[in-house]
Amino acid sequence: PPPPPPPFPPPPPPPPLPPSSRRSQRAERRRDQPGSERRTAMATRLQFENNSDIGVFSLLTNAYCLVAHGGSENFYAAYESELAEHIPVCKVSVAGTRLAGRLCVGNKNGLLMPHTTTDQELLHVRNSLPDSVVVQRVEEKLNALGNCVACNDYVSLVHPDLDRDTEELLADVLGVEVFRQTVADNVVVGSYIRFTNQGGICHPRTSVEDLDELSSLLQVPLVAGTVNRGSDVVGTGLVANDWCAFCGADTTSPELSVIESVLKLRNAQPSAIVTDMRASLIDSVS
Repeated sequence: PPPPPPPFPPPPPPPPLPPSSRRSQRAERRRDQPGSERRTAMATRLQFENNSDIGVFSLLTNAYCLVAHGGSENFYAAYESELAEHIPVCKVSVAGTRLAGRLCVGNKNGLLMPHTTTDQELLHVRNSLPDSVVVQRVEEKLNALGNCVACNDYVSLVHPDLDRDTEELLADVLGVEVFRQTVADNVVVGSYIRFTNQGGICHPRTSVEDLDELSSLLQVPLVAGTVNRGSDVVGTGLVANDWCAFCGADTTSPELSVIESVLKLRNAQPSAIVTDMRASLIDSVS
């Protein structure tokens, strides 16, 4: 019989892709995988020296971020990588401690620090923050301001026993309306609620009636929830602004999902944040 025809030669291999094209193809494959949609913003988990109560050691607003001195450099780097292009990230100490998030309270308009803050610390903060941010010390016996006050750029909830002069300073320096309130019968409102201009999360045992009342006061949606694997102290386990959030490393995926949803982080962009002061949303309290 005649010999079989020779096999067809294999096609030549395609030319190698440049590195940028290979990266693009890998990114396309990742996007094609189910559940791999890339979100524009999300909450980041981190800890400070093995402590997941990051709200004790940091304070985040739409205009600046304060981070405690010391600790792991990764803690500061996590904030810097997310925020440095948009707002200053400042390492601080307050009254010789690292408790910046519990001793201070602020928003895009201003920052209040306890009377125990040293002159050097005050000067460092003033030099580090934008000129538009008013920084002032407060004479207040409840000097853990971060525990006693919760605020966004327009409204604040405060400890019922806060001094009247401090209440006036809050209104003047931060430009907010002030309401004396409790959260789930807790007077340290700064520890049990965290809210931005987009939404907020509060103590898991907050009743439906109280949630509705608080949401009406603040004019933002609220949910009852937890951080750090069931912790009800949401103010110490979470810091957030209108486009990003940071929570303790122990926070579970379901908790993270609730946080991202209520704070509207999934499509948030820094450029979308309104910088002009809007008129107050609250006319009266019934």
